[in-house]
Amino acid sequence: MIRDLKAEDVAGLDVADAYANCGFQATHVGRAIKIIERMRKEKAKIILTFTSNMVASGLRGIFTEMCKQKMVDAIITAGGSLDHDLIKSEKPYELGDFMMDDAELHKKGTNRIGNILVPNDRYEYLEGFMQKTFGEMYAKEKIISPSEIATAIGAKTGKDSFLYWCTKNNIPVFCPGITDCAIGLQAYFFKQRKKDFVIDVTKDMNDLAQIVLNADKTGGIVLGGGISKHHAIGVNLLRGGFDYAIYVTTSSPWDGSLSGARTNEGISWGKIKEGANHVTVDADATIAFPLMIAPFLRK
Repeated sequence: MIRDLKAEDVAGLDVADAYANCGFQATHVGRAIKIIERMRKEKAKIILTFTSNMVASGLRGIFTEMCKQKMVDAIITAGGSLDHDLIKSEKPYELGDFMMDDAELHKKGTNRIGNILVPNDRYEYLEGFMQKTFGEMYAKEKIISPSEIATAIGAKTGKDSFLYWCTKNNIPVFCPGITDCAIGLQAYFFKQRKKDFVIDVTKDMNDLAQIVLNADKTGGIVLGGGISKHHAIGVNLLRGGFDYAIYVTTSSPWDGSLSGARTNEGISWGKIKEGANHVTVDADATIAFPLMIAPFLRK
């Protein structure tokens, strides 16, 4: 039955039960909380995936806290997530508006991500940081992996960085699309000087496969879509699919896109098990995910 929310329901009490019978997407948020609870109880290997824009937002703080508290076993994300985490560890982003004059922003040297603003000097900082970091890595090994880049960055960033806590807590960060970001561009520039410098994206595949294949159960918390999402569900195909899966998306399934694909579509591929506990939450992750994960974060 539909349950009307009461003041105490939204004041830090049992969000899962309150939302589960509310209807619409609140019900799916409630189900997602129950699935996370089950993942943790069953000690499933939890893979968290997210798109770069979420690190540009305040969700970066949630990811950082999850890694600090060792709530995930691996992260799969896009290259821009490394960009934003690195930059924001040193220089903050600014809040703007979705309807700003973009031509004026361009003249001022400011880039817009929705209603988040990133001045060009942030990328100038990234350039200096990464050229030095690539130099240090190259001096030790000519062929490196994306996860090694993430670890090298995390060794230098502050405690507000999710990469810092991943490095400290040995949580691997896999980034199969590493060249499609500012760090990838800097890798290209570095390679002009050091022709034998190589980023081998296949170097990480065995490590990721071993996490999945050696797990009794696996769970996926998938925020957004794209390469991050597919890399996670794709590797779980090797073991017959995820045992638990949560998708949070604002994309539509009607164009056949991966970002809009629901969890049940993954079952057809064997990327999610037929008997898996799964749910798709149709919502902006900046709104839904803090509600979903809050019951599990220690103060």
